[in-house]
Amino acid sequence: MKLWWVGIVISLVFSKWVNGFVEHSLNETELSFLEAYGESKVGANYLMVGLTLIPGAAAKRAVCLDGTLPGYHLHRGYGLGANSWLIQLEGGGWCNSIRNCVYRKTTRRGSSRFMEKNIAFTGILSNKAEENPDFFNWNRVKLRYCDGASFTGDGEDKARQLQFRGQRIWLSAMEDLKSKGMRYAKQALLSGCSAGGLAAILHCDEFRGLFPRTTKVKCLSDAGLFLDAPDVSGGRTLRNLYNGVVGLQGVQHNLPRFCTNHLDPTSCFFPQNLIANIQTPLFILNAAYDSWQIQSSLAPASADPAGFWHECRLNHAKCTPSQINFLQGFRNQMLNAVKRFSMSNKNGLFINSCFAHCQTERQDTWFADNSPVIGKKAIAIAVGDWYFDRTSVKAVDCPYPCDNSCHNLVFQRAN
Repeated sequence: MKLWWVGIVISLVFSKWVNGFVEHSLNETELSFLEAYGESKVGANYLMVGLTLIPGAAAKRAVCLDGTLPGYHLHRGYGLGANSWLIQLEGGGWCNSIRNCVYRKTTRRGSSRFMEKNIAFTGILSNKAEENPDFFNWNRVKLRYCDGASFTGDGEDKARQLQFRGQRIWLSAMEDLKSKGMRYAKQALLSGCSAGGLAAILHCDEFRGLFPRTTKVKCLSDAGLFLDAPDVSGGRTLRNLYNGVVGLQGVQHNLPRFCTNHLDPTSCFFPQNLIANIQTPLFILNAAYDSWQIQSSLAPASADPAGFWHECRLNHAKCTPSQINFLQGFRNQMLNAVKRFSMSNKNGLFINSCFAHCQTERQDTWFADNSPVIGKKAIAIAVGDWYFDRTSVKAVDCPYPCDNSCHNLVFQRAN
């Protein structure tokens, strides 16, 4: 197994738990590492793309948590890709309480003041055919995430100076990009990683509605299949977190009506209750043993006070047989969640048996000589085959530990 070692300062995370930032520390610290680790480092060989703030957003109150302007990174397409657009929604957890959101607005996940001015475009955002064979010459956009509710909230807390404007940011960004040529797109793909992958599902049909019927429009969710699953104590850690997000940020009014007509708003923030009814073609890419869900939803410290799962959640090789059995149960829940979805010819699926999270923006997992495969097909090829209707893609890996192509995330205590 290829092991991708990530040093996380566990003591800092623990100190935030003590101070009451349980969800925040998991989402901000660990999720940021999970999303960023493996992305190409800044260097001469990587395309660096500058941040563009959306000037007209303020007038529409489409602002980050702290009231600053939202933004995106755009690299123009050329040649045969000049009229094709790929929108990548950034991930980065959620904030589900006033305290968490107040902290979040002091970071790049809540304020454009702290965003990197230039970021590397790698993986699905790369401009090199040898790294991104199907989308390298498209107009490629990374929309920055600074609201904490997967681009769906609409509300505010004036006393704490918090703006919950994810839905407005989404609309304002789409309007701005349409003015820059996206309205003329012949092909479009909405994608996203993690919380951005969830957002790609939530906004998929809205995205389709931005274009004429003659435009080919599809959606891709990478590591966005967050399950409403019990944690190791039998509790519902992620449901509790989502309940806070939905209630605090006024999300319920922006959720798909086909779901809220018969389920509570929190249930409609879970992809398993949405994906089978999305009308636009959708591709689900997810690790069966999603690293973030293991660490933050299934076996968080709050559900494991004795620390029985501590070593396992950092390194799957240290899981006991009973722990692996629990994780196999989680994989089974994931496969059940996509069963009806996968029956539609228009949809695509790639569920690999890896301990990973976010595989589209990392070059080593998206498309490289040793990238993860199912049936000898890399993720980039699978997505391209599905998008361009070259072949049906419904790839489900055999259970762990059969796949030796995984780039598994393993976490270590920092020395």
